[in-house]
Amino acid sequence: MANLIEQIAYARGIASEYIDASGQKVIISDECKLQCLKALGYNVDDQEALAEQYNAEQDALFVSGTEPVFVTTENKAIEITVRLTDNESNNEIEYLVVQEDGVKCQGKFYIDKGTRAYSRTVNGVEYVEYKTNLIVALPLGYHDVTFKTCERTFEPMRLIICPRSCYKPEEILAGNKVWGPSVQLYALRSEKNWGIGDFGDLKDLIINLAENGAGFVGVNPIHAAYPSNPESASPYSPSSRRWLNVIYINPENTFEFKNNESAQKLVHSSEFQKKLSELRKVDYVNYTEVMKLKLEVLRKLFEEQKALFDNRTIRGKAYAKFKENGGESLRAMALYDAIMAHFYSNGENAWGWPVWRDGFRRYSDPIAQEWANLHDVDLEFYIYLQFLADEQLEAAHQAAKDSNMAVGIYRDLAVGVSEGSEEIWANGNLYCVKASVGAPPDPLGPLGQNWGLPPMDPKKLVENRYQPIIDLFRSNMQHCGSLRIDHAMSLLRLWWVPPAASAKQGVYVYYRVHDLVGILALESQRNKCLIIGEDLGTVPYEMKAILRDAGIHSYKIFFWEKSETDGGFISPKDYVEQAMSALSTHDMPTIEGWWSHSDLTLGKQLGLYDDAAVQAIGNARTEDQQRILDSLHWHGVISDKVSRDAHNCPMTKELRDGMQVHMCLGNCALFSTQIEDWLGMDKPVNVPGTSNEYPNWRRKISKNISDVFNNREIKSLLKKMTEARLKASNRM
Repeated sequence: MANLIEQIAYARGIASEYIDASGQKVIISDECKLQCLKALGYNVDDQEALAEQYNAEQDALFVSGTEPVFVTTENKAIEITVRLTDNESNNEIEYLVVQEDGVKCQGKFYIDKGTRAYSRTVNGVEYVEYKTNLIVALPLGYHDVTFKTCERTFEPMRLIICPRSCYKPEEILAGNKVWGPSVQLYALRSEKNWGIGDFGDLKDLIINLAENGAGFVGVNPIHAAYPSNPESASPYSPSSRRWLNVIYINPENTFEFKNNESAQKLVHSSEFQKKLSELRKVDYVNYTEVMKLKLEVLRKLFEEQKALFDNRTIRGKAYAKFKENGGESLRAMALYDAIMAHFYSNGENAWGWPVWRDGFRRYSDPIAQEWANLHDVDLEFYIYLQFLADEQLEAAHQAAKDSNMAVGIYRDLAVGVSEGSEEIWANGNLYCVKASVGAPPDPLGPLGQNWGLPPMDPKKLVENRYQPIIDLFRSNMQHCGSLRIDHAMSLLRLWWVPPAASAKQGVYVYYRVHDLVGILALESQRNKCLIIGEDLGTVPYEMKAILRDAGIHSYKIFFWEKSETDGGFISPKDYVEQAMSALSTHDMPTIEGWWSHSDLTLGKQLGLYDDAAVQAIGNARTEDQQRILDSLHWHGVISDKVSRDAHNCPMTKELRDGMQVHMCLGNCALFSTQIEDWLGMDKPVNVPGTSNEYPNWRRKISKNISDVFNNREIKSLLKKMTEARLKASNRM
């Protein structure tokens, strides 16, 4: 049975070994492979049944004639694998290509018997695998090719022709260096929001940033969450990555609010304004109360609107077009939210589809569809919310374009969705719900990591002709100038952890990386969207080369960029150009917190570190701080007012600003800063490894947006950063 397990594991892309973070080879045990296959739906407890299951899959592959999809790059031979009977291989084969625009071309060919490879007998008929070159010039895009032999007509194969690299804006191609902040949208404060940063705040932020020299603004994943369960707030555990988080809607910025006197009266009432004032004042987002107020007003706007369903009006036409473009996916998202709201209103446990009543646990369930027909108004309301969110994000994006930002908004694509998500509910066959994505052990996580996100099944992606991944990339490139791929290693492989197993007992499952990167490049070019790949951690050399050659910008964190010879920090001037550099991220302490070691104190309080760990990490960090001071002084970005001794050097504004200017003088095309570091904040927005122990994804910035940009010292910093980027671009 061991040989059979190994054979199936190899066919399904399950790795036998990998190189860990320390550079050592790790052999994956047979038991781990077996558990992964079990999670994939194989009957590993019965050897005969397992063999029958695998043989049926192989039989189907050979009988089908071709795979469902073939991906290649422009100006490259279209070499397709076909599986034919002896009679078919001896006779002429016809093909018909239907291009994406409907143009057709056809031809005929004979198989080159010298390309014969594997063979398989199915029901007494032998099928042989051959290679054939399709001699046809095709433009970039998604096409269909159908083969017809003397015996049968194959199912159409999708033929995807991709560009060699991703899109880059003109300014980046010209060698110009830009900076911008990466913000947690919910953390923004303003006099106008309802206790959480919203798309209106994003628009205002963009205008202010552009006036102060920024070329982009990054936002956390703004994927759809759970309107009826707003405390499930992690942007990296969303409900759907195709749709938006409606909590970011500003009700007062809507067409309907401006034309609804009763809604205006409600919102402007002293009682309502008092609630808003209280929600703005608190230092942590109160998701429940914010969502409650927004849904109350938005429902009122929806129920009292007049133009939304009138196709004679501009508003009605825009809404109808949005619905048409959203199609079945939009309907599924709305139905999911409507059902969850219904169950919660009845006092039921409704956190996700796994605990819903029978008949509601899949989008395709007849009972769920019958419920939809009886509650069409509720569905329409949640479609309306997506319409508003899209409209307001588009307005922010337009502000970036009007301000001539080099890049504009960069969005963030999470690596997966939570177990109880709409995305799995509506596309359950695509996901392996009996496994979870994570990471193998490394120095920062010696026990490994389990993120609780079910992975897509690579085989099902192919069977679906990559349409789910196309839709995913395409939807996340809307209303932005760049897309950051969180955990870009997911394009190559993911660490799958079976149920009840520790994160150490996972396995790497490989995906068709060239296919996925090609599709990413195609959508990037079509949507004029620069791509950033978060490639931190253990990155195989082959993946570094693939990302580089595809024009995908790497990620360089200053504190992790050290010389392998002396341990000193690499000068940002020596970083690669095709990258985004940063001092910190949402998963790391702020500059203030890192320098003061307050993150270690916090980690000890939360049970993440013991005294010995705090001491060891603290000592190593002090050594790093000394190297940083040596480098900053040597480069002349800080004066002698800043101590040269790390043991006697508290964080100061000059030191904090100097570190950011130092990065702006670097070679990376993009530098990402954080507003928290302009303000000298020390509390992190997220502490990895915690859930209820710390209020993750809730901490706000300490000042309103308007106060930030009215602060002379901050404006001075932004000016210095802009000048440093110009100098790095050889434009000063």
